[in-house]
Amino acid sequence: MQNYYEGTIWRPPSEASSLIVQASIGCSHNQCAFCISYKGKKYRIRSLKEFEEHINTLKAAFPLPVQRVFLADGNALSIPTKTLLSMLSVLKKRFPHLDRIGIYSYARDCLEKSVDELRSLYNAGIKIAYIGIESGDDEILKQMSKGVTNAENIEACQKLHQAGITVSAILILGLGGAEASKRHARATANSINQFQPEYLGALTLMLPEGTRLHREYLQGDFIPLDPIETLIELRELINGLDQLQGTIFRTNHASNYLPIRGTLSKDKLRLVKLIDDVLGQPQILQSLKPEALRGL
Repeated sequence: MQNYYEGTIWRPPSEASSLIVQASIGCSHNQCAFCISYKGKKYRIRSLKEFEEHINTLKAAFPLPVQRVFLADGNALSIPTKTLLSMLSVLKKRFPHLDRIGIYSYARDCLEKSVDELRSLYNAGIKIAYIGIESGDDEILKQMSKGVTNAENIEACQKLHQAGITVSAILILGLGGAEASKRHARATANSINQFQPEYLGALTLMLPEGTRLHREYLQGDFIPLDPIETLIELRELINGLDQLQGTIFRTNHASNYLPIRGTLSKDKLRLVKLIDDVLGQPQILQSLKPEALRGL
């Protein structure tokens, strides 16, 4: 498979059974202080000719009917709408059984497209967008060089909703470090309450070598949360998610210490109790995923 793709390919956990198609290479922003995923790639958009060759190679390798496709790389929604529509047309022709296309997005990508453009992408097959909001706190977003504000994250998600595209929002536990943990949790919950994502996934911060945040950690300028503090922050976050109506919440990413799932706000009390039960155990760490098994 390495001949079909450029570099390491990343996808959301929920796209595990999807065919991954690389429409763009790398990430157009690629400045987040915590992210190592696309540091070794120079951002570019595949030409339509190259994209078609990529599709033909994948079709030959996967002869079974394809129902779901995930468009990589880091934020393929950055591709100009006209080009992206042409790519989606190719996908539909090559995979006639295709019924859903997922895509990574960045708030700036959504803000630079009109609702009509986003709706045309929905009609062409993009049914779900995974958007990393990371935090609802503007100071933390600035410190992490996210490149957008909380208000812009909210506006982007609202635009996706207006276009009919399902929103799967992603946040990062521990992104504020020990100093700003409670502020991060409360601000993020408040932000999510405002745009009502259909899906919400929590990752837990990791500090891979090569990131600016890892260097700050080595210098003593960033103090990460330990596993117990991370659970306490997760509890604070869930406590603040009090206005959601049917959001499916998951912590099933490989980086998390404790995988939980529920529908908010319906399952809020159950999830809080689950966390409290774990925190109340004498040997808490034995109930959590070991560091050696965590991954990006």
